[in-house]
Amino acid sequence: MTNTAHNIYIHVPFCMSKCNYCAFFSRACATPDWDKYTNDICDEIRHWGNTLGKIDIPTVFFGGGTPSLMPVQTFEKIIHTIQQNFNLIPNAEITLESNPKTLNKNKLTEFYQCGMNRLSVGVQSLDDEKLKFLGRKHNAHDALQLLDDANNIGVRLSADFIYGLPGETVDDVIKTCNQINKMGLKHCSMYELTIEPNTPFGKMNLNMPDNDTMAQMYIAIGDVLSLPRYEVSNYATDNQHCAHNENIWDGMPYIGIGLGAAGRIYHNNTWYEQMGANQRFEEMSDYARATEIIITGMRTKRGCQLTDTVKNIIDIDWINNHSHLVQISNNRIRATDDGILVLDDILVNMVK
Repeated sequence: MTNTAHNIYIHVPFCMSKCNYCAFFSRACATPDWDKYTNDICDEIRHWGNTLGKIDIPTVFFGGGTPSLMPVQTFEKIIHTIQQNFNLIPNAEITLESNPKTLNKNKLTEFYQCGMNRLSVGVQSLDDEKLKFLGRKHNAHDALQLLDDANNIGVRLSADFIYGLPGETVDDVIKTCNQINKMGLKHCSMYELTIEPNTPFGKMNLNMPDNDTMAQMYIAIGDVLSLPRYEVSNYATDNQHCAHNENIWDGMPYIGIGLGAAGRIYHNNTWYEQMGANQRFEEMSDYARATEIIITGMRTKRGCQLTDTVKNIIDIDWINNHSHLVQISNNRIRATDDGILVLDDILVNMVK
């Protein structure tokens, strides 16, 4: 048994349709077998309860796919099964990813009454033409309506946006940031459009903004958005950070539940790479796990904890010779504002 708290990620692979940029494990399915899905997820939860014991669970994150498509009864049964098999701590953060047009105010209220206390909304753009290009099924009005409903209910709220579309300019990104500022959001994620192979966009030979323009867009977001950056793509007021993501970025263990869900289990003083639905469970070396913690931790404003395993694999001399890019303080190593712009190069050089 282990006494180490674990976060839980639950994957919901179903969508109304696949977006043009999406490379996640998901599939368009008009009528999923929700009973089978619910039973499979609950079986996995019971398995990990038996394996790890009644450990603390500080966060649960339903990602996808489109988790807001699931029936409230499915969500309720999954949360109840977690409570039966683990110690879901009081005021645990329970996040539901959602898309506009999949939730009305009544269903949103029911999710909230069943324990969901944080909603992440895939807005992506406030321009209807760009939403069509991205392959989204909603329009800007739909997104604003869902955000308004969530605010009225009192749920913690985040919204995702995508920038760097073909033909987009720095001025376009500044306009989006000013729109977000007027909305009064306390958390948002700003993701650079990445073209993945085997997606519709990957087959289109799109004319993307060049790297210098992308860098200017990134800097403009930091300058214009009223929310401070706390991770490369995430912005929030101090008390609105996503606890689930922060825990994982900081190296805390987490269980992946469902097909396509990745986890990092800490059991009997050993780290394991895990994927849901019994897809994988393999022991990890200290080097491999420390490398992951560095990669995720260095993306955050507070940086990576200098644990013994991290210290063993970093090049202190290189770091000390590049203090304009990387700094060590309070037993953490972090990238400077200049360093964030060349983070991939830093990671290659600082890890032995």
